[in-house]
This record gives sequence, C-alpha cells and structure tokens, in this order.
Amino acid sequence: MPRNLVANVQRFGDERRRSWMEALPETIGLVSSRWNLDEIAEPFQPGGSGAWVAPARRGSDRDLVVKVGWRHPEAEHETDGLREWNGEGTVRLYEYEELGDSLCMLIERCAPGTTLASCSELDQDVVVATLLRRLWREPSPGHRFRPLQQMCDQWADSFEAKVAKRGTTLDPGLAREGIELFRSLPGTSDRDVLLCTDLHAENVLAAQREPWLVIDPKPYVGDPTYDPLQHMLNCEGRLHDDARGFATRMAALLDLDVERLLLWLFARCVEESADWPEHAEVARQIAPR
Repeated sequence: MPRNLVANVQRFGDERRRSWMEALPETIGLVSSRWNLDEIAEPFQPGGSGAWVAPARRGSDRDLVVKVGWRHPEAEHETDGLREWNGEGTVRLYEYEELGDSLCMLIERCAPGTTLASCSELDQDVVVATLLRRLWREPSPGHRFRPLQQMCDQWADSFEAKVAKRGTTLDPGLAREGIELFRSLPGTSDRDVLLCTDLHAENVLAAQREPWLVIDPKPYVGDPTYDPLQHMLNCEGRLHDDARGFATRMAALLDLDVERLLLWLFARCVEESADWPEHAEVARQIAPR
C-alpha cells in the first residue's frame, strides 16, 4: 500500500474508509480483468493520501496508470474534466469505472514523471500560467460540472463552523469581511470557464508527449481569477514575504486583474486560516483598505 494513503486513512479515516482500503485488492483485480490489463506493478511510493496509483501494461502499451480513488466531493468530476480537456495539457483518460466508494481510472502515464516542484518557483509560475490558459474554456453543452459558487459556499460554511467552535486568530471583523467576500466573489465574475481549482507544482508532471501534464484536477465552472490561488498558497515563502508582488506577477502572466486576484487571495487566506493560522498574517497584509 502507498505509505501516505495508509497514514491518512489511519489518522482520519472512519470505518467506511478503512473498509474501502481493505477492499482495494479485490477492486484492483476487478478493474484489471475488465480492462484486460496484462500487468499492474507495485504502487507509486509514498503516493498520495486519497488514492491507490500504480503503473500498468496492456498489450504493447506500457505508458498506463491505474488510479483507484476514494469517492469524495472534490474528486467527483475529475473524469469529466479529463474527458473535456482530452489530453490538452492534462493526462489522457482511457477507462473509467465507479465501484461502490471507488472511482477507478486507467490514465496516461507521465515519463519521467518528475513533479514541477523540482523547478524553481519562478519557473513554476510560468508553467502553471501556461497550463491554466490552456485549460480555461467554456465547457460543452449539458456538462455536469458544479459552479464555483457551490464550493465556496460549502467552504465558507465549514470555516464559520470551525470559528464558532474554536475561535480564530483574526480580528472578528476581518474574518467576517473575508468570508463574506469568499461567498460573493463567484457571483461577480464577468467570465465563467472550466477551472482546475487544485493546480499546483505537485500536480504537474514531466512527460514525453508534452513537457508538462496536469494530474488530479478538481473541476468546477467559474471565475478564472480563482484558479492560481492553490499554486500561490503552496509557495509559502513568497506569499508571506510579498503577497502583493506575487499576485502582481501571476496576474500579469495570466492577463488577470491584479486587484481582483488580491481580493480572491485575501478571501481564501481568511478561509484557510481556520486550519492554517499562518495564512491569517497574509490576510492582514492584503486586506482591502
């Protein structure tokens, strides 16, 4: 088993999730048979925290990966997104099965598979911006993607419940302003596109078909200005040292309004501060005047 997956289930998993992990060998055997796979190798280590992922082979094609993920709301439309993007900046999806609590995929393998995190953060900015520009598009008619508003409302509700239970390191007025903004910003966008929402350096892999490919998207439809936030939050040093300068750089790379990006960053840092108190200081630095 991938070490990170085992650790995560042991630390946070309820009985249902532990049962899901125990059933993984049976699930993997079932999809292997249905997809006519000749081989599934040992899973990647230490792996991710929410899925079992391993290289596979079918016939002469060795550039495959089996991913068996735990069903959770953020991952609900990963396969819809991969179909929509059809390998344009993302890994390709070849097969898909829903088996109880498992979301099973056969996807393209990236070789050498080095993460973008191996590059300097300034280079990461350019790659992330280039990929986001390719991913942003109007989804096909009749799509199933959820609106960004839905995700923001759910996260805002969760933030308020946590603050009510254990308080916050932020001034209450600033916390209220940030979370109200987090709820209102999705409804004020003049453009709605298909978003990745979780694009950061660990979710971008070096490949041969293209220099870099996105894995593990969590698609929603909404304001493109939201989409650079996870990358920025993951670059903690620059975010804390010069959040305004960082936002100015990303806005220029993505042709976004820098003031709107700063509003989104402020609101997201407030929302994140319930679990990551260090983001409260960033929120204070860039709070609207």
